[in-house]
Amino acid sequence: MRLGPCVRALRMRAAPVRAFGTPRARALTRAFSTSPAARETPFSQLPEEAREILSEERAADEVDVVIVGGGPAGLATAIKLKQLDAEHGSGELRVVVLEKASDMGLHTVSGAVLEPRALCELFPDSEHYAEGHEIPLPQDLATLVTTDSMKFLTATGSIPLPHPPQMVNKGKNYIVSLNQVVKYLAEQAEELGVEVYPGIAVDELLVEEDAVRGVATRDMGIAKDLSPKDSYERGMEFHAKMTVLAEGCHGSLTKKAISKFALRGKNNQTYGLGIKEVWEVAPEKFNKGFVGHTMGYPLSTDVYGGGFQYHFGDGLVAVGIVVGLDYANPWISPYQEFQKMKHHPFYKDTLTGGKCISYGARALNEGGWQSVPRLHFPGGVLVGCSAGFMNVPKIKGTHTAMKSGMLAAETIFEALQEAEESEEGILSPINLEAYQKAYEGSWIHEELYGVRNVRPSFNSPLTLFGGMAYSGLTTMITKGKESWTFDHHKSDASCTKPADQFTKIDYPKPDGVISFDILTSVSRTGTYHDDDEPCHLRLTVPGKEAKETVNDEETLRKHAEKSYPRFKGVEQRFCPAGVYEYVESKDVKDEKAGGVKFQINSQNCIHCKTCDIKVPDQDIDWTVPEGGDGPKYVMT
Repeated sequence: MRLGPCVRALRMRAAPVRAFGTPRARALTRAFSTSPAARETPFSQLPEEAREILSEERAADEVDVVIVGGGPAGLATAIKLKQLDAEHGSGELRVVVLEKASDMGLHTVSGAVLEPRALCELFPDSEHYAEGHEIPLPQDLATLVTTDSMKFLTATGSIPLPHPPQMVNKGKNYIVSLNQVVKYLAEQAEELGVEVYPGIAVDELLVEEDAVRGVATRDMGIAKDLSPKDSYERGMEFHAKMTVLAEGCHGSLTKKAISKFALRGKNNQTYGLGIKEVWEVAPEKFNKGFVGHTMGYPLSTDVYGGGFQYHFGDGLVAVGIVVGLDYANPWISPYQEFQKMKHHPFYKDTLTGGKCISYGARALNEGGWQSVPRLHFPGGVLVGCSAGFMNVPKIKGTHTAMKSGMLAAETIFEALQEAEESEEGILSPINLEAYQKAYEGSWIHEELYGVRNVRPSFNSPLTLFGGMAYSGLTTMITKGKESWTFDHHKSDASCTKPADQFTKIDYPKPDGVISFDILTSVSRTGTYHDDDEPCHLRLTVPGKEAKETVNDEETLRKHAEKSYPRFKGVEQRFCPAGVYEYVESKDVKDEKAGGVKFQINSQNCIHCKTCDIKVPDQDIDWTVPEGGDGPKYVMT
């Protein structure tokens, strides 16, 4: 069996943890593809030699806990485990964090106003307290909120709105760049002995006798036609006593685990798409510590969402919008709504004279308490946004995500201390019911339960204004003590209605100063995918296994025939990165699709997962590309 360089490095355990993976020099900006994908070949049609290479045995490593995802939840889990092991264990617990970004934090995007509760619980003795800080972060990573503002926007003006208690940030919460916070957490984890491996994409749960026994990483060096290249490197297995899925919102392995182990409860998850830019603004426009939220313009009253601007650091402003993905009108483009919003005086006055330095987008969980699935399954658990702990009225989820990781770590550590092996030396799979009970008795559960009816109230016949009225009632008067719980709809995809029921929206052209075309924005993400690798955005075909499903011309055409006549190109409007495109075609084969070809420019993908969530026929499956691919977010 051939061992690639990253496998050899791990087996020998000689390389620094940051060196895990095959090094690549990758540019931060690139030309974006608008050409059709090369022909793909099903696995069964590859030459026998290629099939043998692709099926060869994988190297394996034995660890105690493997954590998939190096965001706040995954790193909090790892840090707490090693803290407990140092205090109450042998000090030799092997905890491994696998992160698909090329370095820690580069796939992390968020607002973000951080509630420090969980962070303070994780680091109760931080050296930063001694320096006069009230948060265990270096001073340059956190800006205390000094001013709160909430407005309802009209087309040209604004109306002040009262702040629900959950949205009061002044004097207690902090504006941060979340990817910088993740870098800091990764450093703390490594100091405790956590093995942190960026640049590693995990694409398989190892299931044996209906229990998860670990994970396998994605093969590297596979060409677009699915044949192994000279640089081919077989993926690696991590066999673990406990597998923690901390992939973030709508993770690819989490999807599989929820389906296989029937974890989803009564309510499906519902989502929003967050789109954000970071600007360097003129000194006279900067108001350090200012947090402003808006509702209304440019969104119509039947679309849930709102905008924000946060002033932090040294002259930086984060500006963005969140659009609920349960909107019905397929002509809506969240990206274009964001560009339009920036021209409102509330935002334009701040941005004029400034410079946009960063862009990002990510799907967010909005389902809340009633959409949290069962958190445990044989051999594994869900933490953070993999489960969906975002508090929508607060517009915050980092504190709850981290706390869920800490609760998982406490129950995992206790279970490992008590675990018994069989006569064959095999550890029985742990089904961590104690974690579920810990969550149900925690402040996460209490917090989410109290606001459970806010988000679904906006789906009432009264739409925006009815939702605002009910939200005021439940957050200020009943405070979640009402005896009823509203349900969410079936799915965001099912909410999409045919285009002929709506009037087409003509968005204004970007001016290149305040608003930008989509490829200019994507160039600010540092996104990279190898041109010669399989498309990670797979069109699914009923009855076919994943490795037999290819995005060939016939499959692309069938998708267009199903989707375009009804939704008139909804894919190219919901995607905030220009990945999906319908181009005019004179080929007679495309007449059923309305004279268009469907095209997937996967090189542009910024890993927001919106396509997997919103596509009406649910036939796009977001899978992980090669490790290290995707965006390289800076200061988001």
